[in-house]
Amino acid sequence: MNTTTVNGTDLAYTIDGDSDKPWIVLSHSLATDHRMWAPQVDSLTQTHRVLRYDTRGHGSSPAPDGDYTISELVEDLARLLTALEVEEADVMGISLGGATAVGLALEHPELVRRVICCNAIVQSTPEYATSWRERIAIAEEKGMGALWEGSSGRWLTEDFRKNPGNADVFAEVENIFLGTSVRGFSGCAAALTSLDYDSRLSSLAAPCLCITGRDDVAAPPDVMTQIARAVANGAVEIIEGAAHLSNLNQPKKFNTILTDWLGH
Repeated sequence: MNTTTVNGTDLAYTIDGDSDKPWIVLSHSLATDHRMWAPQVDSLTQTHRVLRYDTRGHGSSPAPDGDYTISELVEDLARLLTALEVEEADVMGISLGGATAVGLALEHPELVRRVICCNAIVQSTPEYATSWRERIAIAEEKGMGALWEGSSGRWLTEDFRKNPGNADVFAEVENIFLGTSVRGFSGCAAALTSLDYDSRLSSLAAPCLCITGRDDVAAPPDVMTQIARAVANGAVEIIEGAAHLSNLNQPKKFNTILTDWLGH
């Protein structure tokens, strides 16, 4: 991992693929890190130079004090791209990373060629905000372990979790989750409580693919379909047998959808 200082914090990142290929940047979900994209790297490096980074407070990126805003997370990514002299990139994010990708396309359209928004909410509601405040309180009182069972149940289908063939992936996701600092989790979770992109989606000019799982209760198909319909050039794909982390739950289906869309 490499590290650079941007926007008042350090961000860790890694780059895969040939330097003569177009960029794609991958932004991970809350309480994971760049490693969650491992099933996509081999496929993406066939056509792209792949930039993965650890959001502030996650993985190898330290957690600044205080709550973070989505605008700060978007600016982190924008300045990382500038620091690495990335003039334009396809931008893919999942969950928190999906909101970050949409925010980057709205705030810095010159940096974004296309957007892939996966399993994400881009508009907070009072109920949604309350649910995150409750989880923040649990993490701060009892630690990340107290949130794992509920999170893993939303992230991955029961069939995936019970399949012995997925044991290594499940164990790695659990280790990453439990290794996330409470400060980093709480800071980024706070950013989700005030998402407010719905009214701006019509101004998103970049082509946008929305992906979610049929069994995703956190970013369900109807919500992702609404996002795709609201943007100027949107499409939606629903993956059967997948929950919130669709790229891990059904990597082959996810990669096929992604490769086909990026190849158009």
